[in-house]
Amino acid sequence: MTSITLSYGKNGVIKKCQANGHADFSKKGTDIVCAAITILVRTAMQVLSHNEDVFLIADASSRGSLSFSVEVKTENPETEAQLKCIGDFLRTGILALTKEFPKNVILMEE
Repeated sequence: MTSITLSYGKNGVIKKCQANGHADFSKKGTDIVCAAITILVRTAMQVLSHNEDVFLIADASSRGSLSFSVEVKTENPETEAQLKCIGDFLRTGILALTKEFPKNVILMEE
């Protein structure tokens, strides 16, 4: 099972995302649930990496683990809105996966 933890700051902005473990829907390398999680998290990371007001710390150093944390360098309304949107994007996508594949994905929020 893949465990995903989303952490939020004030006003619901995303602060951290950690995905650990294999979904075990099918064999490694062909697992559509793992692929879906990876696409969601990597897309969020790509979008955030283009924001100059955000310092992104990402870790994909081991297979079955993908995480990032966000530090805001300069607070402004656009960055806050983007961080809230990215958090909503991840939450919505991961919740959809937990409903469709409840034995393979779990979401925890803090």
